[in-house]
Amino acid sequence: MITFISGLAVLILGFLFYSRFIERFADVDANRKTPALTMTDGVDYVPLPWWRIFLIQFLNIAGLGPIFGAVAGAMWGPVAFLWIVLGTVFAGAVHDYFSGMLSIHHKGLSITEIVGIYLGKGVKQFMRGFTVVLMVLVGAVFIMGPAKILATLTPAWASMTFWAVVVFIYYILATMLPIDKIIGKIYPVFGFALLFMAVGLITALLVKGYKIPEMTLTNLHADTDKFPIFPMLFITVACGAISGFHATQSPLMARCITNEKLGRRVFYGAMVSEGVVALIWAAIGMSFYGGVEQLNAMMNEHGGNAAYIVNEISNSLLGNFGGALALLGVVAAPITSGDTAFRSARLIVADFLKYEQGPVKNRLFVSIPLFAVGLILTQVDFSIIWRYFAWSNQTLAMIVLWTITVYLVQKRSFYALTLIPALFMTAVTSTYLLFAPEGFALSKEIAYTTGGVITAVAFLGFLVYVKRNRKTM
Repeated sequence: MITFISGLAVLILGFLFYSRFIERFADVDANRKTPALTMTDGVDYVPLPWWRIFLIQFLNIAGLGPIFGAVAGAMWGPVAFLWIVLGTVFAGAVHDYFSGMLSIHHKGLSITEIVGIYLGKGVKQFMRGFTVVLMVLVGAVFIMGPAKILATLTPAWASMTFWAVVVFIYYILATMLPIDKIIGKIYPVFGFALLFMAVGLITALLVKGYKIPEMTLTNLHADTDKFPIFPMLFITVACGAISGFHATQSPLMARCITNEKLGRRVFYGAMVSEGVVALIWAAIGMSFYGGVEQLNAMMNEHGGNAAYIVNEISNSLLGNFGGALALLGVVAAPITSGDTAFRSARLIVADFLKYEQGPVKNRLFVSIPLFAVGLILTQVDFSIIWRYFAWSNQTLAMIVLWTITVYLVQKRSFYALTLIPALFMTAVTSTYLLFAPEGFALSKEIAYTTGGVITAVAFLGFLVYVKRNRKTM
């Protein structure tokens, strides 16, 4: 319990103090007009009040990650608390804040275009394809996950396929319509519901006397050889600590925010809120079945299906009615990340083609191929898509962190803010690719050594860049 309370305290203090510290390096000007005011188009560039933007941003980024990912991450034990808390405060929220602010400073551009500005045209071309593929993967993942849960809550005739079609139709509408028509109206409601649901569950857990385990760095996973803490935990718990997907969502809100000073509340604040949700679900996962060992047994018994765990926990802690409401909150989170994933993909392609998105026919021209690929991917096994999404997601976070670091170097600012997280995520993603079964499946020794060499080379390359940059300025 002490570990959990301490984690919550660090998250709150991180927002109150560390976010103000990093704001000093973001070139914030409260008097400078934002793209929402200078480029209003009634579709994507739409001025909205900050509290609405905050709730939309929170729901955009809070997909299955801080719930399913946190429950899966709880299989490693309380060490997951450490990653959620420190990852959120010093990496994830910093990543989200700067990706949003850089978009504001560059007329609301998508993250792929921003990466190109600071890392060059070659990286930009790679990022365009990589990020669009990631967005379509997210959309596909967040069709089937909610469809499975909805099928368990409804009569037999409403099968998983039925709900997948319903969700897909909704995605088309949310992607095509102006941002204030669907997203701007329903997201704040669902965002509040998701936070309320998390608070309700942890309150019920504590009232019923469940014991949350205290901190230990020991790997408590049932299969420690296949699932070492590094790098597996840092890929599994993504959205609750750091997630590249968030960098694709921040520009959506950068096109709606009306004052640069609000960026700290919206971008850093939403990530901290997601960290709180992830911390709660990790705590519940470790406690509900009597301990981490029992959680591992349940996850293995049900084929790693976190949806089953979430369903049982919600119904047991809140009763049938409360459980149904909680599960609807869990369903809303991924659906409202999936639709903005497709919307982000549309905007990325439109930015690349310089294709104005006011006319409906232009939006259709870009969107139809994206939806076609997404529909095909729904036929692929969910677990396979999720594994490739997880690595791609963290790789994007790593690239964005390097982008922000280069931006800070060019500004002659305190680039260690993001250099350290960038190096860490470089080590995580490279080692995972070498070690994981869906990667090269090399031995731990080879994967660790090679991952370390890759990270060292990246660091040395960065030092050369800094030296050259100082000579040219």
